[in-house]
Amino acid sequence: MSKAIRIHAHGGPEVLAYEDADPGQPGAGQILVRHTAIGLNFIDVYHRTGLYPPPGGFPLVPGGEAAGVVLAVGTGVDWLKPGDRIAYAVNVGAYAEQRVVAADRVVKVPDGISDEQAAGMMLKGMTAEYLLRRTFKVKAGDTILFHAAAGGVGLILGQWAKHLGATVIGTASSTDKIELAKAHGFDHVINYREQDFVAGVAAITGGKKCDVVYDSVGNDTFPASLDCLRPLGMFVAFGQSSGPIPPFSMSLLAQKGSLFVTRPTLFVYNAKREDLEVSAAALFDVVLSGAVKIQINQRYALKDAGRAQADLEARKTTGTTILVP
Repeated sequence: MSKAIRIHAHGGPEVLAYEDADPGQPGAGQILVRHTAIGLNFIDVYHRTGLYPPPGGFPLVPGGEAAGVVLAVGTGVDWLKPGDRIAYAVNVGAYAEQRVVAADRVVKVPDGISDEQAAGMMLKGMTAEYLLRRTFKVKAGDTILFHAAAGGVGLILGQWAKHLGATVIGTASSTDKIELAKAHGFDHVINYREQDFVAGVAAITGGKKCDVVYDSVGNDTFPASLDCLRPLGMFVAFGQSSGPIPPFSMSLLAQKGSLFVTRPTLFVYNAKREDLEVSAAALFDVVLSGAVKIQINQRYALKDAGRAQADLEARKTTGTTILVP
């Protein structure tokens, strides 16, 4: 019998139950996949705690990205066959040994990229792609600030932004994380526990500040992030690991320099199949070129998903973490 992690009620890591789970057979437009590696992300924690409502209610199988091998295909799926290597980033359902998933949400993994790399980079890497190439089109000469530089998205985005010719500033919480971020494209990394990052950005840029701030931290970094932007700059809030950003007056954006603010999500940016294909192709290309390297920094057995999430919340992990079925 296949196994999966299920959540039956919101709570701490202890609510992640390792249970028998029959994946069923694929219907029209679906495939049955045997996972070889599963990505760990903060959105998994949001679903567990109830910060994000569980899609479809309980019981919930969390997890948004994975790689594996096609076991069977349903009717109408003519571009995949059993044995194909695939990967995906969806909303939930990845914490399982096997699952049925919509075929139009997966992409084939090219030679030269391992299953572990694919599982650890689909959600994080395509997030970096839309942030850099579509939300704010970073170009040579731009200056960016990215919070949580040593996190999974940060280590990919730092390399990619540097490849695009930007000056890349990050924040991190320890010496080890600062060194890790600097090894992954960041020109400057501010220890936000020891230094005011607003003052740090001002010093680094000579008072000119940044074109864009990418913020997945939320409550702890707002509204200070706005003070790191030059006039007409863009604040991109794409996560909330420290809690949601509190309500604020729109007039604050005028006071800070006629700023732009957006709250994007990957699943809206890649809702169309053609956008998913373009995003994944761009990610695969930049990784295969060597400009962006995907390193797996932590591995946990699928049954230990609770410990993995606890370590993620405690900031004990860096970069990419995978669960191994």
